[in-house]
Amino acid sequence: MFRDRVDAGRRLAGELERRHLESEDVVVLGLPRGGVPVAFEVAQVLAKPLDIIMVRKLGVPFQPEFAMGAIGEGGVRVLNREALQSAQITGPELAAVEGRERAELERRSRRYRGDRPPVALVGRTAVVVDDGIATGSTARAACQVASALGAARVVMAAPVVSRSSLAELAEICDQVVSLEAPEPFYAVGQWYQDFSPTSDADVEALLQRAAQDLTSSPTVASFDDDPPVRDEEVRSARRAGSGRSA
Repeated sequence: MFRDRVDAGRRLAGELERRHLESEDVVVLGLPRGGVPVAFEVAQVLAKPLDIIMVRKLGVPFQPEFAMGAIGEGGVRVLNREALQSAQITGPELAAVEGRERAELERRSRRYRGDRPPVALVGRTAVVVDDGIATGSTARAACQVASALGAARVVMAAPVVSRSSLAELAEICDQVVSLEAPEPFYAVGQWYQDFSPTSDADVEALLQRAAQDLTSSPTVASFDDDPPVRDEEVRSARRAGSGRSA
């Protein structure tokens, strides 16, 4: 078990160091909220910039837990064409869901970052960090969004990941790093002695502290007017053809 997210983050950072991630042009991306304290420790140990990766799932209107895609900042939209077709989602229905989720994404982004712009991902290694992964739906969306934002490599890292999610993430990420992959897997919290909720204020404070501590200024992101769109089947085929490994 991990004592708390700080302990988990430091131990995860040690594993990433053993894989020589500190030698790459890395941006550490925490998934709000619980992933940010873990990501903060990783960024501190690796001496890399810390940012958040904002992701909102696009749920089917009559079955919200069934994802038909996801959105990220900069106008990025990742669609699951098979889900759209099977649920017979119309253009207006998709637009309505995306509009609601994008408004919430932008609201949270402004709150967490304040006036700081996103850190650029183009051509860099994005290390996406969460405090644990059960079903993996948010983690998969985050990895796809990071790639759509221009990351050259995407590494998903979490202290504990279910074995089923580990296999699924390996299909869309360049690398998956975890300290534990238990089976059966019931809940992320069972692997922490202290799994207290992370507040919005905690996220804001950690991002501000990381920005102040970083000695070199990260490059500011610049989003295109015409945002990229990636479909899951296209991304999976491209990654499978390039020999991804976990």
